[in-house]
Amino acid sequence: MSASDSAPVVTGGAPHARLHPGPRPRQPLSTAAWRAARRWLYFFHRWTGIALCVLFAVWFVSGVVMMYVPFPSFRAPERIAGAPPIDWAQVRVRPEAALATLDEATFPSEMRIGMTAGEPVYRFVTKEGRRAVSAVTGREILSVDARRAGTIASALVHAPVEAVTPVDNDQWVVTGAYKRMAPFWRVRMADTAATDIYVAQKTGEVVQNTTAHERFWNWLGALPHWIYFTALRLHQEPWRQTVLWTSGIGMVGAVAGVWIGLLRVRLSKRYKSGSVSPYRGWMKWHHVTGLVGGLAVLTWVFSGWMSMSPWGGLRDADHGIAERYSGDRQGFAPTDLATLKREAHGAREVTFAYLGAKPVMIALGGVRDKVLLDGATARPLALPTSRIEAVARAAVTDGKLVAVHRLTSYDRYWYTTGDPRSDARPLPVLRLVFDDPARTWLHVDPATGMLLGRMGSGSRSYRWLFAALHSFDLPWLLTWRPLRDGLMWVLSAAGLAISVTGIVVGWRHLRPAKRRRAKPG
Repeated sequence: MSASDSAPVVTGGAPHARLHPGPRPRQPLSTAAWRAARRWLYFFHRWTGIALCVLFAVWFVSGVVMMYVPFPSFRAPERIAGAPPIDWAQVRVRPEAALATLDEATFPSEMRIGMTAGEPVYRFVTKEGRRAVSAVTGREILSVDARRAGTIASALVHAPVEAVTPVDNDQWVVTGAYKRMAPFWRVRMADTAATDIYVAQKTGEVVQNTTAHERFWNWLGALPHWIYFTALRLHQEPWRQTVLWTSGIGMVGAVAGVWIGLLRVRLSKRYKSGSVSPYRGWMKWHHVTGLVGGLAVLTWVFSGWMSMSPWGGLRDADHGIAERYSGDRQGFAPTDLATLKREAHGAREVTFAYLGAKPVMIALGGVRDKVLLDGATARPLALPTSRIEAVARAAVTDGKLVAVHRLTSYDRYWYTTGDPRSDARPLPVLRLVFDDPARTWLHVDPATGMLLGRMGSGSRSYRWLFAALHSFDLPWLLTWRPLRDGLMWVLSAAGLAISVTGIVVGWRHLRPAKRRRAKPG
């Protein structure tokens, strides 16, 4: 013992009867705050991992499945490709008469004619919903019975009907868009694919189709990945909030994990064991795999969170550009039906629209892939680029047209993923660039003048913060699909390893507490 230790401590001039060491030196406030913050960092990462590691593991496995089997859909290209040519001999009702039957105050957002089980039918998408009018009788179709639904499905699939079941919704017609078309007839076909065709009970329109292969793999793919289960997905906002909060909390937990991993790693001055990590066993694997794949995990969770548009997201505001581009009028032009039958011979579908307040028709799926026709005379319509530019200038009222590019190959913003069930982005396409506050780009089909899409600065940012980060849909990776797939597989495997090791570590952390609670007294 030193002399200082044996000396009495005097307080207020009186010696104490017993001896004690002096007070401990206080730690700097910044050091104490950092240690407290680090404890909370560890605490937060541990418990978010325990809560969400299983979900993370499911996300990585299901994401790989979705690369090869997307969620079922029935898009326009598939509808047109599977349709027979329009039987013009049966068409007795002109387009303007069919539209007048509906007594709509505004032109519908979609109007087309095609065959439905041997009958030509006009179909409309209005503000009130989807409607249909027979091109033979001119009467609105208000209901379709089970037998008729079976006939419609059989004509599409070319197979006999096995069963017809009424459904309001199920796992494959669960979103809000389908809710507005419900109820349906679900027609099971007696084909090798066990195809289900969904026919709207009101209009007889085919709105969805699935096969046994798609249904099986989607239970391992899109459904768990999107948390797309019927009981939750029927309710848009609760489902959205569920995805937002789980991915948001998981994202913050992943940030905490990456931070901790970097704090604990030693690359130059290693630990006594010679390892860069202070941990052993499963915890060491969790640390090392987190260092290798943590950034990929973080970017995937962040981009998935962005897909839910938190705080409004980066979507472009609707400034009425599409409406001004079409320049809709009430009703449609009195069409020369005889000329239409001749010019659209062999077409599988004809779409009716307005282009800069001029009625036009587009014949699709015939000998020529698409033909633009005058809405009144039904004769082929020439469409110079100058006409498209004039219509576009009238649509974007708060900016000037500064550039027009004709794209003959895909680029970073106009591209295709190669998914056969998605609407393809056609080529060539015109990109019209404006200097308005939103920095609007319009993409227009030069053959028909139809507006294919518009992008502002928000949509272009979203393209990078979601699509590029989540799907790696960069042009050079889409060109070399095996390279993209290989990269996705490797990073998904790293994410899965992080999740599985986290599950084991979390389970081992919970087990001692279980044993303590199980002890008597």
